[in-house]
Amino acid sequence: VLSVFGSLSPYFVFLSAEGDDVCLVLFQISRKDFHGFKNLFHRFLQVKGPSVDWPKINRPPEESIQPYEKIKTKGLPDNITASLNKLAVVKLNGGLGTSMGCKGPKSLISVRNENTFLDLTVQQIEHLNKTYNASVPLVLMNSFNTDEDTKKILQKYKHHRVNIHTFNQSRYPRINKESLLPVAKNMGMSGDNAEAWYPPGHGDIYASFYNSGLLDKLIAEGKEYIFVSNIDNLGATVDLFILQHLMSQPEDKRCEFIMEVTDKTRADVKGGTLIQYKDHLRLLEIAQVPKAHVDEFKSVTKFKIFNTNNLWISLPAIKRLQDKNAMDLEIIVNPKTLDGGLNVIQLETAVGAAIKSFNNAMGVNVPRSRFLPVKTSSDLLLVMSNLYSMDAGSLTMSEKREFPTTPHVKLGSSFTKVHDFLARFESIPDMLELDHLTVSGDVTFGKNVSLKGTVIIIANHGDRIDIPAGAMLENKIVSGNLRILDH
Repeated sequence: VLSVFGSLSPYFVFLSAEGDDVCLVLFQISRKDFHGFKNLFHRFLQVKGPSVDWPKINRPPEESIQPYEKIKTKGLPDNITASLNKLAVVKLNGGLGTSMGCKGPKSLISVRNENTFLDLTVQQIEHLNKTYNASVPLVLMNSFNTDEDTKKILQKYKHHRVNIHTFNQSRYPRINKESLLPVAKNMGMSGDNAEAWYPPGHGDIYASFYNSGLLDKLIAEGKEYIFVSNIDNLGATVDLFILQHLMSQPEDKRCEFIMEVTDKTRADVKGGTLIQYKDHLRLLEIAQVPKAHVDEFKSVTKFKIFNTNNLWISLPAIKRLQDKNAMDLEIIVNPKTLDGGLNVIQLETAVGAAIKSFNNAMGVNVPRSRFLPVKTSSDLLLVMSNLYSMDAGSLTMSEKREFPTTPHVKLGSSFTKVHDFLARFESIPDMLELDHLTVSGDVTFGKNVSLKGTVIIIANHGDRIDIPAGAMLENKIVSGNLRILDH
């Protein structure tokens, strides 16, 4: 550990103020971040082999994962406002839109009627506050990648009925995979040093929230729980039934952590799942699974549910655990290759991994509709289409669709970047009766196209397919070359 920090120590400048108020001045990197990484790296060096002993893994007891319908049958009190006033919504907003070909924070990508992820989030909470005369604040956990751009945009919400707070994830140095020394030459963020730093995963929320002072501020305002979710999960809205379930527990049996899980499909085989391990409910991620058992982990029969990363967490419990330094999150070693070809590792943690540290933790098996992430242009096509209707920032499956499952959509590399994706659709097709769509190659869609059943469109290299305006494709395979020329 000392060798790692020894190589960076000339670049750290500390100023001491009153008592323990010590701050790292250069580039506003806090001393707490510095110590946080030191502790994480030290644990990384100590841990050998998989973090779980596979034979000791058990299925969670039945009562530890409640069906959503059972919680819903309890109903709501006449006055839900009192419960809402004890809640804050936290959105994980540290990611960039680079995987979808966009610059800046992913939360600023337009996903529906010119509304961004952030717009929809603000609309949802504002609607909640107006409807129930409540004061639910929005908290954004930014990273050094997204903080500046996000704060500029927040000016537009000044007159909305939502109090918005922000705090920043830590900034940790990437480590050379061979030498285990930091790649950074100095504390700067420009030039060759730009790739030397990273935000250490959403498990950093506990330490960063605590260190920011915002945790204490919300507790002082009477907030008891936070609802945490990824900002790109459009299904992660405040659920009043889960909130009321939390608030109605006896004080001595108060649930401090709820993880929303949902039934696994073959598209979700890599998602983390809940297990019983050493008498605790625990999140098991694929990175923790011994190679010999990866296929078993991916099984939809043995591990039937996966983590949506929609979490309800007690604020006093976070404070208690942070005060005692009692949150032991498994380390995820994430290998990366920098632009110059250098192999590095970044040490991360997952927010859901803390479930084992909280009292009376449980899972709630929620409908699939609460998991609607937009990670790719294929996901974007779904949420932009008439499959969903939008009300006050919330998307719900259209009542006109006869079955509740989402179509399987796979768009090729020509659609990866949002700019290219939008250029290939004159209007988003009617997809109400679609089951499966695969598109590959140079394909464009005219206005008012309708897709039904299974549709496969493949333009081979050098070919182009223009689906004409008004076309209706039902259970069709289209291949070859089809050009629609302007007259």
